[in-house]
Amino acid sequence: MFRVQTQRRYQMSTVYLCAINNVLSGACNEDCAFCTQSIKHHADIERHNYKQIEQIVSEAKVAKSFGAFGYCLVTSGKGLDDKKTEFIAKVARAIKQDISDIHLIGCNGIADQDQLRYLKKNGIDSYNHNLETSPWYYEKICTTHSWDERYQTCENVKLAGLALCSGGIFGMEEDAEDRDELIRAIASLEPNSVPINFFISNKALPIKSSNLAQDEALSIIKETRKTLGKESIIMIAGGRELMFGGNEREMFGAGANAIVIGDYLTTKGEDALKDIQMIKDLGFKIGIKC
Repeated sequence: MFRVQTQRRYQMSTVYLCAINNVLSGACNEDCAFCTQSIKHHADIERHNYKQIEQIVSEAKVAKSFGAFGYCLVTSGKGLDDKKTEFIAKVARAIKQDISDIHLIGCNGIADQDQLRYLKKNGIDSYNHNLETSPWYYEKICTTHSWDERYQTCENVKLAGLALCSGGIFGMEEDAEDRDELIRAIASLEPNSVPINFFISNKALPIKSSNLAQDEALSIIKETRKTLGKESIIMIAGGRELMFGGNEREMFGAGANAIVIGDYLTTKGEDALKDIQMIKDLGFKIGIKC
């Protein structure tokens, strides 16, 4: 989720922080089997329409005060339309007016180059669009849009001049070959940052439980770092607390150098102050810029 100069190599003793804001929640007509925001699954989550811009700016200031360099504006739904594009643009302008040194990320689904260029013009620095899993497994867990649409959006991000953030979710009953193919596909896009999520089960979802153990999760991080090299940010995002709570040293040792602080889209995260103290206790410093 951060702009990376290709000649630069990050110090692995530094951990970068990102926060996310679910500015439009639970209003998605897609049928992704891993997502509680789909109205087709009837999950018991908080659903809300567009947040007030003043509230989003205030929440961005709080995230920045905790040391978050990246701030991600997330909307549910398949992708951008005119209303959603203009809303994210307005939010970006408002945040940048009050916080000059924050890296803004849009995470708003399928997007074309014109929409992405407009967001860039109005203050968005990066765009997050995850491939989620391998192309052949994706067609088994989503029927309302294709994996190819996701990949094309990632290519559009780069063509529009934005930094690309693209990763996936592991532990969705996929096999090892699916995981390897996902990492290869991500690497082919040469993203600036890679969020690694671990599936969080919910009784409303068609996928009932995670099929991933901690040692496998560490192997995934190691392989991602090996494949992407030292130039990328490898961020551990959703599911981190369940997978690594109390064992974060191994997570960072495997090659992760960023985390999401605070809450996720529809699940609670760790208290930001507790995460900050954890990072310091492990002997890492918090990165203030990338």
